[in-house]
Amino acid sequence: MIICGVMEALEEVDEHRHEEENILSDQELHHIQEHMALIEVTDAFREEEEAADVTRFPLSYTENSPKEQTLLNLAENFFRQYTHLYPDRKPLFKSPLNECGMEKFVCTTLRPTLLPYPELYNWAECAHFVSEFLTMEPLNPAIVLPRYLFSSYSILRKQKGNCFDFSILLCSLLLGAGYDAYCVSGYATREMCLMDETRETCPLLKTTQESPGVSLVKPHKKYSVRPPRQLVSKFELQQEVKKEAKIQAVNLKKQEEEERRLTDMTFDLGDPVFWEFMLLSTSKPILLIPDMKEEEEEEEEDGDEDQVLLQVPASWVLPIVVTLKEFETRCPQGKKLLQYKKAKLEKWAPYLQENGHISRLTLYQDTECTKELELQDWFQNRKDKLDMRQQKRQSGVTTEYFSPGRIDALKAHTFRSLVPETERTMLFYSKARLDGLKRREEQPKEMVETFQGRTDFLCYRHTLYGKRPKKVSIAGGPAEANPRPILKITERFQRNAEKPANEDVAERIFLITENRIHVRCHRQNDHITTSTWEFLKPANLGEKGAHVVLSPETCISYQVEPLEKFNKQLYVYGTLVQLQQGEQCAHEAVRKSEAEVLEILSRRAQEEADPQLTISIYDTERNKKNKEQRAAEELALQEERQRRAALELDYLAPYLALLGDPEKLTRLQAQQVKEDCLQDLKNRLIQQANLIQARFEKETQELQKKQQWYHQNQPSMNKEDEEAYLEYCSEAMFRIQILETRLNRHKELAPQKYLGLEDRLSKDPRLCEQLLSL
Repeated sequence: MIICGVMEALEEVDEHRHEEENILSDQELHHIQEHMALIEVTDAFREEEEAADVTRFPLSYTENSPKEQTLLNLAENFFRQYTHLYPDRKPLFKSPLNECGMEKFVCTTLRPTLLPYPELYNWAECAHFVSEFLTMEPLNPAIVLPRYLFSSYSILRKQKGNCFDFSILLCSLLLGAGYDAYCVSGYATREMCLMDETRETCPLLKTTQESPGVSLVKPHKKYSVRPPRQLVSKFELQQEVKKEAKIQAVNLKKQEEEERRLTDMTFDLGDPVFWEFMLLSTSKPILLIPDMKEEEEEEEEDGDEDQVLLQVPASWVLPIVVTLKEFETRCPQGKKLLQYKKAKLEKWAPYLQENGHISRLTLYQDTECTKELELQDWFQNRKDKLDMRQQKRQSGVTTEYFSPGRIDALKAHTFRSLVPETERTMLFYSKARLDGLKRREEQPKEMVETFQGRTDFLCYRHTLYGKRPKKVSIAGGPAEANPRPILKITERFQRNAEKPANEDVAERIFLITENRIHVRCHRQNDHITTSTWEFLKPANLGEKGAHVVLSPETCISYQVEPLEKFNKQLYVYGTLVQLQQGEQCAHEAVRKSEAEVLEILSRRAQEEADPQLTISIYDTERNKKNKEQRAAEELALQEERQRRAALELDYLAPYLALLGDPEKLTRLQAQQVKEDCLQDLKNRLIQQANLIQARFEKETQELQKKQQWYHQNQPSMNKEDEEAYLEYCSEAMFRIQILETRLNRHKELAPQKYLGLEDRLSKDPRLCEQLLSL
């Protein structure tokens, strides 16, 4: 929709409004008329473009065909009737000037075009493309129709235009995509006409991505402590509800009034009561008046077969073309800045930034946009699969989001610093990992990991660390690892339906410093308690050949359903051995997780220091590897052609022709061919040297003559003659220097060429045998 705004100068009228009366006096009306008469209608941008070279446009831009002229006359007649019937309405936008200063009917400016990009087949994506590709230039003044309306071809070349240019281009693309689209001229708010979005919320804020560092709300448990009672006044709550209800009622009333006003407007273009068509060839249905139905039928029976309806001529606009590079670049010069309410959005074309940066949303604390609150950066084509980075300035928390495809299957990373053993949260694509790791939360003193889809039903692991002991390092000696000591490891398992609940472990706690292990089994559905085990590991447990003594304190258990095997020493010993092995496996898994964290942090630091971008093999413009490969192939092909051409050219052919092209040469013939070939080369080298020497001497003599002429005529020479003489001397010295260089180079290369030919003749298979026999 083409929309024009209300001019800012009208705001000054409000200052002259009477404070008590709602009706303007005659004096105030006269003042307004004088003020508006001083406004000069200009279109600076269009005036500059008017002087453009019209020779680069076809005749359709500089001339009107007979059909177009007839249509302009018809439009002028329609405009006169319209102004006569509606003198109080604004003039119609019927026939503006194009970029060549030629009057064109406004409807012929549309050029329906279907571009070869599937993204533009949808109206929303098409509108998004036009808004990004062009730069908005508001009308000046905003309440007056423009004198010029350029073609979409010119607008695409400049990538800037007013609201009419935006609408014409968008409507042309929508018509080409099969939409029933129209351009409508009207009025709108100042913000819309000036493309001022500083009072609007950024659309990206409506679909914010969930941060992995935010803990989800825990479900309410049946057996849990009730929250404290909230001491809130019910009367105050009732008053707030009533106040909110009044506000909603007022808003609902305004909405109903607005809807009622819009039902009074009809967009049925076939309704002649509200719409008047200019050409009879309209495809819209006509709403017939009942009283006129019989007259229409009589006219149809009489018929006027000789009547010819005027059709709208073809568009005079050149085809709308958007190259693939322009479609990918989108924004003018590949970048664009949009200002929103307490936010600023920057956009870049793909591959324009070396780090793959395509957009940045900066949120501010104030409306003046001086205090940064949050940064949201989006990336594309990153080899490290980085998609988005969110930085909160106040808390210093950074969250990075990654797409699938990384070696470590990292999905999101929330941190304050890349320094190890600090607070961070990592999310992973669990299906892409062998261990099924889904989430890892790390603190200086603890680490929590959650798993999904494991065959051993492990779903949770919590590790508690102690204070790292200080180690005395020897100067010059090897650096020894000093990991954090592990105090406690807690593992939880999901229910295994193949085992009885009384034997299916739900949680096991390894108290490493106390040599104790706590085990809790799953609860059956019809029970309210679970079986628990508490083991005290013997000191020599696990030693080969050691005698393990099990005391009553070694195993303390509570059995929901006691079984005889639970009390046997052999069962207790076997369970202890299995738990000790599980403890070792858990310990190794924790150390492996620590090493993986260090590896991820190191890799992320390298990726940010030197970001790499992925380029499709089909992108021949950006793929340097393919470019170098194609250049190497072309060079090799060219060298092969030169080699074949050299083989086809026989340097001994003229000499062998003088001897009758014998199949085999005698010793005397071979010697003669060699001497003649060398003599011809010698003569040619001497001839080239003499030619260069003659040119050198000629240039030197002419320069000397010019210098003598200058000394003789110097007193009578003007400034122009002296400049011409200096220019001639400069060019002559340049030619003399070139000839001298060529002569010296020829003297150096001549002996080498002679020796090279002599060596080649000695190795020629047609001469070598006879020459060696000499």
